[in-house]
Amino acid sequence: MRWARTWGKYTALTATLVVVHRLLLGKGSTAVTLFHADEQGLPENGRKPHKTKAQRRRTLGVTFLVGSLVLAVGLAAVPSAYVIEQPGPWFDTLGAVSIPDPDNADKKIKIPLITIDGAETYPTPGELDLLTVSVLGNPEQTPSWIEVAAAWFDPAKAVVPLEAIFPKQETKEEREASNTAQMVNSQQDAIAAALTNLGYVVIVGVEVLGFTDQSPAKDVLSIGDVITAFNGTAVESVPQLRELLKENGTQTPGTVSFLRNGAAQEAQITPIDVDGNTVLGIGATAKYDFPFEVKIRLDDVGGPSAGMMFALGIIDKLTPDEMTAGNHFAGTGTIDAQGNVGPIGGIRQKLYGAQKAGADYFLAPVDNCDEVVGHVPQGVSVFAVSTLDEAINVINFVEMHGNKAAAMNAEMNMFPTCQN
Repeated sequence: MRWARTWGKYTALTATLVVVHRLLLGKGSTAVTLFHADEQGLPENGRKPHKTKAQRRRTLGVTFLVGSLVLAVGLAAVPSAYVIEQPGPWFDTLGAVSIPDPDNADKKIKIPLITIDGAETYPTPGELDLLTVSVLGNPEQTPSWIEVAAAWFDPAKAVVPLEAIFPKQETKEEREASNTAQMVNSQQDAIAAALTNLGYVVIVGVEVLGFTDQSPAKDVLSIGDVITAFNGTAVESVPQLRELLKENGTQTPGTVSFLRNGAAQEAQITPIDVDGNTVLGIGATAKYDFPFEVKIRLDDVGGPSAGMMFALGIIDKLTPDEMTAGNHFAGTGTIDAQGNVGPIGGIRQKLYGAQKAGADYFLAPVDNCDEVVGHVPQGVSVFAVSTLDEAINVINFVEMHGNKAAAMNAEMNMFPTCQN
């Protein structure tokens, strides 16, 4: 009998709800049914209200929107394994930079990026911008996946693996020290290249900075010695010394000519093989003797890629004629004392940095041309160079032809532009 009483209560409740439902509808109100009922007010099990096509589209749209929002929030919160390279600040090597005021740490003062003491300098009305690349992200905080996805579709940015920029085996201090050392060396190489181009003799040789444990030279040479020749060939750079050692091989000794405290000496040293390379087991850097003082001041910028633009800025300051003739150039590339221009990283970001800086002409290393083609921003004419002399010739060509220089070059085909 218990089930009969329960069923009676259920039937009565059902009838009451149906009456309330009908009364509300009768008054013009909107009611929400909790179930479907037949003519007697009993529930019809298993039946669902039929949705119109518009309702189904609306439900699908809301579901998609909610799912997209959830996904976006999730991606925004999840760090990626990448960093983003993007155009960084640019600096006119003919202009000034801001540095902290030595008398007031809260203020900044402006000084020339390049200063020359001991030689006459001349006005430089144009612009020779060096370009940089900034990196969004670091090992402690990488960009979100949304930022990475957005960068994929931005031609001015590049998505690169985190370890390509921040190797795990390298500490932050080691990385900063390496970048600083590369910048200092590039400045010295740029000064040597510029003065050599102007006819000064500045190259002394290669200075010994240290030795490896297995070095065959550590009992012969001393830190501070300057290697001037190897087997009778004058040594002007570390890469050149490497080539001379390779030619000699590891089976016979070579003649090392060097200066110690200004006195010339010679010694026989047999190079060794380390990981397939023929070496003396020394740390070394180029040694220069400049006839006057050239200072380059650029804080918080590392790496060697500004070398060519430093050299051009020095030459322009020491040249009576207005080399740039007021034109706006930007460029990038490493340089050695002999004036050879080498490739760099981040060339695409630097192209867009040049456009942002308002440069009309861009000097790019020939060895970067494969990355340049198809990625030249509008309004920028790119010239490819492999030496400092070629860069100067391009600047002189633009001076001669003005804003028609790019069209004239396309017609005359005098200078490579990566496309030709």
